[in-house]
Amino acid sequence: MTKQKLWSSFKLFIKVAVTAFALYLVFTKVSFRDLKEVVTKSDPLFLLLGFLSFLLSIVISAWRLNTFFKGIALYLPEKYNFKLYLLGMFYNVSLPGGIGGDGYKIYFLRKKFQIKGRKLLSCVFFDRLSGLWALCLITAALVIFIPTLGIPHWAPISCVLLGTLVYYVVMQRFFYDYAKNFLFKHVKALGVQSLQVICAICILYSLNFEGKFSPYLLLFLLSQIVAVIPLSIGGLGAREVVFIYGSDYFQLDAHRAVLISLISYFISVVISLSGSYFTLHPRALGEERLPETNEINLDD
Repeated sequence: MTKQKLWSSFKLFIKVAVTAFALYLVFTKVSFRDLKEVVTKSDPLFLLLGFLSFLLSIVISAWRLNTFFKGIALYLPEKYNFKLYLLGMFYNVSLPGGIGGDGYKIYFLRKKFQIKGRKLLSCVFFDRLSGLWALCLITAALVIFIPTLGIPHWAPISCVLLGTLVYYVVMQRFFYDYAKNFLFKHVKALGVQSLQVICAICILYSLNFEGKFSPYLLLFLLSQIVAVIPLSIGGLGAREVVFIYGSDYFQLDAHRAVLISLISYFISVVISLSGSYFTLHPRALGEERLPETNEINLDD
């Protein structure tokens, strides 16, 4: 077994272990029976609206990544780029300990268009960074509207303004190719995260919630930030832990809190699985065959 395969197996083991432990912590706090009862009483119309909101966020997210690709003179048709984005999402689900969807896309585009892998990796990195910036911005805005946290309004506002300024200056100074259309790209990033917040709101409505949304939404955003850290499978378990301990702090319904996370994760998985179509029908991407995962070597 090669070092790369050993490392992939080790990462998968760690992710499975972390995910299992996190879920164990979650389900010592909530019961399956109570979760089932809440789900069976949910409103399917709002669940559908949540699904559509999340799907639209994926469409804009793929569009945003394509904007970064254009910065390195890689011009992909939007429809083609969206198909490739779904394929990457599928590999993120099916290869949790391997190269993942981003690695697969980088290899595929590098071979097809003869573009340096470093440039493609930078596009993906800055795309993710723009998403993290938007998450932090919306999180800071929510903090202002939750007085129980006891955080002065100037603190989150100052952090966001200073962080955005430093982020912009560094990109313009050292990564100009990726800083092109900075405002346009980051408006898209805000659109993506805003739609995912709307998805969370729809899930809350589907669970017949009528109280204050802001604590749940803050936990949703914090769980999204935690999920960026690749310690569990697709963030599963890690996000739910945030909801469990956050619900204790804000004195929220733990079952409802966990369901927001689990339902949004399920929606993401359902959308991701649609990318499997292109593994079965590569001609939909204009290819006779797609690279097998065991062919991929990102060090080439």
